[in-house]
Amino acid sequence: MHQSRPLSRVVVTGLGAVTPLGTTVASYWQGLIAGKSGVGPITLFDASDHECRIAAEVKDFDPHQYLDRKEAKRMDRFTQFGVCASLQALRDAGLEITPANAFDIGVVIGTGIGGLKVLEEQHEILRTKGPDRCSPFMIPMMIGNMAAGMTAIHTGAKGPNSCTVTACAAGSNAIGDAFRWVQRGYAKAMICGGTEAAVTPLSVAGFVSCRAMSRRNDDPTRASRPFDRDRDGFVLGEGAGILILEELEHALTRNARIYAEILGYGATCDAYHMTGQTPGGGDAARAMTLALKDAGLTPDQVQYLNAHGTSTPVNDPTETAAIKTVWGAAAAQLAVSSTKSMTGHLLGGAGGIEGVATVLAIAHDVAPPTINLVHPDPECDLDYVPNQARPMTITAAASNSFGFGGHNVTLVFQKYRD
Repeated sequence: MHQSRPLSRVVVTGLGAVTPLGTTVASYWQGLIAGKSGVGPITLFDASDHECRIAAEVKDFDPHQYLDRKEAKRMDRFTQFGVCASLQALRDAGLEITPANAFDIGVVIGTGIGGLKVLEEQHEILRTKGPDRCSPFMIPMMIGNMAAGMTAIHTGAKGPNSCTVTACAAGSNAIGDAFRWVQRGYAKAMICGGTEAAVTPLSVAGFVSCRAMSRRNDDPTRASRPFDRDRDGFVLGEGAGILILEELEHALTRNARIYAEILGYGATCDAYHMTGQTPGGGDAARAMTLALKDAGLTPDQVQYLNAHGTSTPVNDPTETAAIKTVWGAAAAQLAVSSTKSMTGHLLGGAGGIEGVATVLAIAHDVAPPTINLVHPDPECDLDYVPNQARPMTITAAASNSFGFGGHNVTLVFQKYRD
């Protein structure tokens, strides 16, 4: 690619979702605008001896709708989610990958943890039955890049292929990186997003030990309550969200439906603490500012923001402060919601499903709600679209993702204009 090459416009032409609210984009979106909670008692393992016994699990997921039994058996659940959501998104985009275009289409799918379920199961086999009984597929099933790798194998995409592993920012980093590759001409289209399947005994125990998880076991549907005074931690979720990003001219040539245009990507690091954010959210604010600058928009031109909104005591006021730093007086007119109130926190998959939600908010002119917002925290004083979806004109929207390690990512989307 020559440095003088003009940057391409990049549009969203396909969406795929496997979520606690449904295993299709339509069921996911219907759950969001209905204010439905996907949180319930953990069923994937016996959680009776855990302090936290609730999660937002994917229900009624059948990988065999997309994969044969032998293929599915050789994938961890996080890979199954990622591949199935990718196949959904390609079908939605009407994009066929052939030997003629395979080198122009790539994949980047992020994850925070990867194949933890397989790791736990194989460690138990090692402990109880010995090293000779461990599966030869353990390593390729466990490693975090395998959702991206197996998606390429199952679609034939031979363009750039990568995996972002930036904790809870991974899905948004993946979308942002894919945007850059298409924008700069390294690919005509990218399959991108995030996937996670970390509802496992070790994961739940670890998050509880670092005092990040809600213990509202007796009231699971109300446990995830971002920006509410009575929040007590996040609820673990699982699933995958995938977007097809495509060079505008490539999309127009094949008469593709365009959901929205992606305009901006901002990424920063706190360089401050393993799990905490910079006090006041200054480095998160820098990510938002960079994304808006990249998009060529001023804050008042953005009507909706899908917040990171984890429902933890620290994140919510810090993110609120960061938004106010960037939007200033315009913050009062900004609709902000946390869809994690319904889906729980998908960790590395969060940016994927929240990217899908942000694009759909633009496409349908509806802001999803923040449910369970009953007693607003005085430190959280923005318009969080409490409890009910809101029809409104949305010409531009942003999505925030922040991750352990200090990773901050903001994406900006806009209605497509020819």
